[in-house]
Amino acid sequence: MAGMNLARKLIEAHLVDADADADGAMTPGSEIALRVDQTLTQDATGTLVMLELEALGLNRVRTEVSVQYVDHNLLQTDERNMADHLFLRSAAQRFGLWFSPPGGGVSHPVHMQRFGIPGKSLIGSDSHTCAAGSLGMLAIGVGGLEVALAMAGEPLYLTMPRIWGVRLTGELPDWVSAKDVVLEMLRRHGVKGGVHRIIEYHGPGVATLSAMDRHVIANMGAELGATGTVFPSDDRVLEFLRAEGREADYVELAADPDAQYDLTDEIDLSTVEPLIAKPSSPGSVVAVREVAGTEVHQVVVGSSANPGLRDFAMVAAILRDRRADRQVSLDVNPTSREILADLTKSGAILDLIHSGARLHQTGCLGCIGMGQAPAKGRNSLRTFPRNFPGRSGTDDDQVWLCSPETAAAAALTGRITDPRELGFAYPDVQLPESSSVDVVVLAHPLPPGLAAEVELVKAESIGRLPELDPLPDRLDVPVVLKAGDNVSTDEILQAGAAALPFRSDIERLAEFSFTRLDPTYPQRARETGDHAVIGGENYGQGSSREHAALAPRSLGLRVVIAKSFARIHASNLVNFGVLPLEFTDPADYDGIQPGDELQLDGLSRHLADGEFTVSNLSRNTTFGVRHRLSPRQIATILAGGRIAEHLGGRSKS
Repeated sequence: MAGMNLARKLIEAHLVDADADADGAMTPGSEIALRVDQTLTQDATGTLVMLELEALGLNRVRTEVSVQYVDHNLLQTDERNMADHLFLRSAAQRFGLWFSPPGGGVSHPVHMQRFGIPGKSLIGSDSHTCAAGSLGMLAIGVGGLEVALAMAGEPLYLTMPRIWGVRLTGELPDWVSAKDVVLEMLRRHGVKGGVHRIIEYHGPGVATLSAMDRHVIANMGAELGATGTVFPSDDRVLEFLRAEGREADYVELAADPDAQYDLTDEIDLSTVEPLIAKPSSPGSVVAVREVAGTEVHQVVVGSSANPGLRDFAMVAAILRDRRADRQVSLDVNPTSREILADLTKSGAILDLIHSGARLHQTGCLGCIGMGQAPAKGRNSLRTFPRNFPGRSGTDDDQVWLCSPETAAAAALTGRITDPRELGFAYPDVQLPESSSVDVVVLAHPLPPGLAAEVELVKAESIGRLPELDPLPDRLDVPVVLKAGDNVSTDEILQAGAAALPFRSDIERLAEFSFTRLDPTYPQRARETGDHAVIGGENYGQGSSREHAALAPRSLGLRVVIAKSFARIHASNLVNFGVLPLEFTDPADYDGIQPGDELQLDGLSRHLADGEFTVSNLSRNTTFGVRHRLSPRQIATILAGGRIAEHLGGRSKS
């Protein structure tokens, strides 16, 4: 019998029904249920999760570890931001979560530093939760409601992915780093290449990558659309945990020597060159040398996609005793208090300051459009994971994604520059054997007795969950909006400084629904009531924020018909009672226009069949649709969503 890969080992170890035939239960495309050991929420999604826990009537979380981070909306421009943070702190106390306050750091690297354990399962209401696969964890980004239900003790339901083995050989050359490896994957396979797959990196080249290098690669598996990314837990993971003072949490994990994979690929690390993703997609990857000379006005270093001490130290070393070009705004966001402390101890902070850099607080900030918005039409190079249109906070943004080395080179020259052409030796960055572990700001879960006495702190700005009715057996719905391919959740429900302050108030947040595609959508949706949206390929890629499903649903969205869906958004639609359907023939997409009246009749019967016909009453035509819903998901859709289902078919505020 062929050996087992690591991803399948992790899945098998977390299958809820331990008596099930593991091989039969893990058939790609079938629905599986996984035990959840740990959860992660952040402030942009956690406020809604805590309202969901309240609606579910939860007493105390039932996971081994659950952590609420505040890392996204750190700009306190009015009272709403701090009100949300006070609410989150009180909810963490009430329900038994750890709490990382503003300034504690970006959730993914901090979770890796303080809570990551090889072999454990982690789900998070942030699509980049998959970064924890760098430690040999089964780490998956999901919608917030799925996290809430996992905290309540329920399993995670998931379509069994195919396991994609990527063999790494060789070693990265000077001026090339882990970001270039994942950009190479995106250059080869695009933003849909990993859909319904777990990427497992293996081979001799893996040992040349540190745990934080692997974090960079695993993090941006989300940009490939992957369910998750897995690396082995080996000596490099032990090295990381030892530096964090957590050597006792180490577990060695690896694929069997003769492991088999559903798909395969190979990268010789020695052949990778500096790469960059052009505006406005992580999949638009070219060699840096091909676009060298392009003028640059902003460089931003930080984010969960390049969060390690090495990444910041490398930029500081390249800039040491040099001055950033005067036309470049050089911004640095350290990703955790620990990394900020280590950069300070090493003198790297002074190197950055003397180079002309501006230091910002530890957090996501510019990555989610909370500050650092670039000038309109001016090129901004960022060590970020995403560059979807407008995500930076500027409508006509020109955001490029690159490695720390390429970012530093552009900061020095004011132009996109292949760092190999800088004309000086590649810095030899030495990292400390022990990290500046910072646990002071982390608030421990309260004991059950004290937790039960905590009241949720709800300011007037804290909203409530909308009431959602069951799906009718017949829908007569106009098409209010037609979207193209690869529409992201940032375009469905924008983030940024304008929208995020309303993240706990769905009624107000709904006013931002689809406004990047059509500013008139919210008003027209409210006036229309029940309606449909038409989408292209990979509809809903990007962020896991469930607000992108719930906000349009609160405006009357009942069905989305698309050529294909991104995994997390499709699940979020189901969770809130929106029916996700795919065209049987993608060419039928062209025959539907905004304003067309669609009729879907006999839904309870047709959903059981899997395929059925939709009538376009405006054009006197029909077209075929299908779905990929499990029987469990069909029941959820018919009930009006998972909260309504849990409360006996009625939603609760």
